[in-house]
Amino acid sequence: MAADNVRILAASMVEKAKSGHPGGPMGGADFIHVLYSEFMDYDPSDMEWFARDRFYLDAGHMSAMLYAQQTLLGNYSMNDIKNFRQWGSPTPGHPEVDFKRGIENTSGPLGLGHAFGIGSAIAERFLAARFGKVVEHKTYIYISDGGVQEEISQGAGRIAGFLGLGQITMFYDANDIQLSTEVDTVTSEDTAKKYEAWGWHVITIDGNDHDAIRKALKAGNAEKDRPTLIIGKTVMGKGVAKEDGSAYEGEVELHGKPLSKSKASFEQTIKGMGGNPKSPFKVFPEVKAFYKKVVAEKKATSKKRKTQFKTWEKKNKAKAAQLKHFLSGDLPEINWKEIQQKEVDATRNASANVMSYLAGKVENLVISSADLCNSDKTEAYLKKTTEFKKGDFSGHFLQAGVAELSMSAIMIGMGLHGGVIPACATFFSFSDYQKPAIRVAALMEQPTIFIWTHDAFRVGEDGPTHQPVEQEAQIRLLEKLQNHSHKNSFLALRPADGHETTYAWKMALENKNAPTGLILSRQTIQQLPAKRSRFVAAKATEKGAYIVQDCEGKPDVILVANGSEVATLIEGAALLAKKKKKVRVVSAPSEGVFRKQSKSYQNKILPTQVPKFGLTAGLPVTLEGLVGQDGHVWGLNHFGYSAPYTVLDEKFGFTGNNVYKEVMKFLK
Repeated sequence: MAADNVRILAASMVEKAKSGHPGGPMGGADFIHVLYSEFMDYDPSDMEWFARDRFYLDAGHMSAMLYAQQTLLGNYSMNDIKNFRQWGSPTPGHPEVDFKRGIENTSGPLGLGHAFGIGSAIAERFLAARFGKVVEHKTYIYISDGGVQEEISQGAGRIAGFLGLGQITMFYDANDIQLSTEVDTVTSEDTAKKYEAWGWHVITIDGNDHDAIRKALKAGNAEKDRPTLIIGKTVMGKGVAKEDGSAYEGEVELHGKPLSKSKASFEQTIKGMGGNPKSPFKVFPEVKAFYKKVVAEKKATSKKRKTQFKTWEKKNKAKAAQLKHFLSGDLPEINWKEIQQKEVDATRNASANVMSYLAGKVENLVISSADLCNSDKTEAYLKKTTEFKKGDFSGHFLQAGVAELSMSAIMIGMGLHGGVIPACATFFSFSDYQKPAIRVAALMEQPTIFIWTHDAFRVGEDGPTHQPVEQEAQIRLLEKLQNHSHKNSFLALRPADGHETTYAWKMALENKNAPTGLILSRQTIQQLPAKRSRFVAAKATEKGAYIVQDCEGKPDVILVANGSEVATLIEGAALLAKKKKKVRVVSAPSEGVFRKQSKSYQNKILPTQVPKFGLTAGLPVTLEGLVGQDGHVWGLNHFGYSAPYTVLDEKFGFTGNNVYKEVMKFLK
């Protein structure tokens, strides 16, 4: 009856909204009901309790199922679900992270949600390795045919199996139907054998049989050394009826449109499950009584565990203080001035210096690399710790293998869990593989750190496949996009020397409302000039843009860049000075941060009545917002070529001499 109640509420939400996906939620109702009522540990009065079991919904189109289930627990009101998909409601068409209501992740692009869950499970292992049973819990994941087909499932599934994440139980809603076709139209793979090959424990059941679901969940929870996949053969649109009352189940059209817009009858379907089609937004009295008992039992269980935790706290005061610090998201005291940077160095090496310094100081920092740690220089951190291995999560490093998208989503999932500061690294050109996960992290306001090296065409001999040109412009679009908290949804930082790199790391670790990208060079860069301490001068990095070198009086021209190109502007400025030109050089590692400064500060750095010349190794649009309509940007409007980077600098005009020539031409 409770599962039928979930089906009625889910179908009714979609019907009232005149859009949505009724069939999947109706097929999955049996599993979600059994899971939440009998197996998951959580506190209905404190859904953010840190030791709760987590449930990650990959199939975001099945949001109506999750909302209906949470309604039975009291986390949504009837008005909330009646306003499904409407303006201002807490029930968007695809669920968005809302811990207080039991929504652990934002999901929509298939495949991401289950990778978030796997990352969360790794974070749980990381914390359990340090604090023991008081932080242990289960991770439940719900995936559909589409999620299994998405390529990210290959990387995430491989990593979960390799690490032996036995606390994961993932339900695969195998209803053989997807949005536009039946599954056998697009694939004939043996999913069970695939997951078994990755080291998963696989069980196949009737996904609408409550006893089979219970048995499978018990088996999954008993498995300690392998993640469990329950392949539940469910019925798409279970309980759907036609006008004459006959069954109309397992049809493709039930996936993505209201029942009344298909050959089914909404009225007959609701009647057939014991509901009132004229007033379907009701919880049956028997179900209400049952879930009242469930809520009481969950509260009692969580109260018992919280009491046990308090006892542990008293006996382990130092550990308890450390755990509290981890969960707070706060940083320890860091003396950034102690980090030594060279006068001539690549910013990827400067980043390595920072990571090496942070090792052991930020005790919950976890770093991952996509098989590039010796090139993206995260090995500097790895040398101070160890890699995660099956049964051993005492270290701070995840070797993800060549799987940029999976790695990104897994690290984001670690952040969603809490207690861990996640960072991951690859080449900047491969950020193209990561952007789907980054976008959802931006929406969720998750502060994952992305480390990108080999930031420009100066990768050289590797050629245009590895030379970023348009990537910086793409990623900086997220700096212009506001999240739900009306803050920049991303922080993109391209430091110009070692000390700017130190401050970029500081900003990344202090950024609590969005993901951060550190865009770093492979080739060496000359440290920027400073009248006294370059470290002190570089603190202005935190304002997004600042004056590196200035002139007496009003400048004739302002030169603007970030990253490697700032040093080139310094060379060009010296040549311009010989022609009696008064020049200001501005480093702008983040336009997004700069635009958050006061108007007076912005006008002080880039006054409107002064000509501005920008230099970027990417698309000119990267700096056009800073130089303004009357300014000029020298950048690339083509893919690079394979050659040593010094040759490319000459060929593409990224030299002090060419800056001089182009600025003189511009000023005329």
